[in-house]
Amino acid sequence: MKAAYFERHGGPDVVRVGELPDPTPGPGEVLIRVRAAGLNHLDLWVRRGLPGLRLQMPHIGGSDMAGEIAALGDDVTGWAAGDRVAVNPGIWCARDDCEWCVRGEHPLCPAYRVLGEHLPGGFAEWVAVPERNLVRLPDGFPFATAAVAPLVYQTAWRGLLSRGRLAAGETVLVTGASGGVSTAAIQIAKHHGARVFAVTSGPENVRRVEALGADLVIDRLKEDFSRRVWAETGKRGVDLVLDSVGEVTWESCVRALSRGGRMVVYGATTGPRGALHITRLFWTQTSILGTTMATQPEFDAVMALVLDGSLEPIVDDVWPLDQVREAHEHLEAGGVFGKLVLQP
Repeated sequence: MKAAYFERHGGPDVVRVGELPDPTPGPGEVLIRVRAAGLNHLDLWVRRGLPGLRLQMPHIGGSDMAGEIAALGDDVTGWAAGDRVAVNPGIWCARDDCEWCVRGEHPLCPAYRVLGEHLPGGFAEWVAVPERNLVRLPDGFPFATAAVAPLVYQTAWRGLLSRGRLAAGETVLVTGASGGVSTAAIQIAKHHGARVFAVTSGPENVRRVEALGADLVIDRLKEDFSRRVWAETGKRGVDLVLDSVGEVTWESCVRALSRGGRMVVYGATTGPRGALHITRLFWTQTSILGTTMATQPEFDAVMALVLDGSLEPIVDDVWPLDQVREAHEHLEAGGVFGKLVLQP
C-alpha cells in the first residue's frame, strides 16, 4: 500500500511516501480503506521524537481517519464491507482485570495507545482498527470533515465537560484559539451556554475565531490577555481555562482565573514548565487538572453532535498524501486554521 512514514526522528525531511505491506485485520478488527486523514500537531511531535516514546520503524502517522470498511476480521458483528466510518484513535485493553477499563475511564488504562502516535495510523491507503472504535457516518457526510473531528473534538469535550465541569452561564478562556482542539472547544462551550473568551494571534485569526462564535477574541500580539480578561469580567476572572500552549501562557492563564476557578491543561506546545504561586493556589482554591483524549461514551456523545451538524469541524484545506512533507512544514509554520486533511 502507499503510505506516508518515517524511519527516524527529525524534521519534515524525514517523512517520505512509499510502499509498505498491507495490514491484515485481526479478531475484532476491520480493515478500512482510508479516504481522508487529519493532520494534528501530535504528528509533528511524534515525528520529532517524544521522551520515552519508542516506535517500531517505519512509523505511519495520522491519528484521525475516515473511510470505508473493506474487510472484516473474525468475530466482527454489526458491520459490513462498504460501511462508511470514522475512527476513535484511542486504543485501550478492554480487559476485565483492568480497573480503569471496567470503570469506563479508558484514557487511564495502562495499555492506552493512540493510533498514529504509538501505533500505525491513517496516513496510508489501508488501516486495521478495532470495531469498537468505529462510528458510522451518515450517507453523504464528507470524509474530510469526519477525518478532522475525532481526536480534537473528544479532547475538547472531555477537557471542558468531564474534567472542567463547565456549566451554562460560566465563562471559559480558550488559548491557541486557531488550533484544532481550540476551534472545537469554542463551539462546544457555546453549545453548552458558556461565555467564551478566546486568545489567538493576528487580525485574520481574530476574524475567523469571531466567526466561530467566541464572545471576545483577544490578539495576544497586541495586549496582555489576562489583563483584558480581568477588565472584561469586572476583576472577577473566568471560571475555566482550557490551555495547551504551556510555558508562554501559563502565568497569564493562572492570573485569569476566578476564585475557585479551574484550569484544564491538555498540551504544552511552547514548553513543559510553568511557574505557580502556591499561596495563590490554595488561598483562591484554584484547581489545575490534566486531561487527554476521552472515553468511548464521551467520543460517541461529541461525534453525534458533529454528525448531526450541531458542531462544525474546521477544514483548512485538503491536500494529496504525496504532499505530506509540505503539510508538516505548513502546520509547523503556524499557517493552519483548524485542520489540514490528507487524501491517500
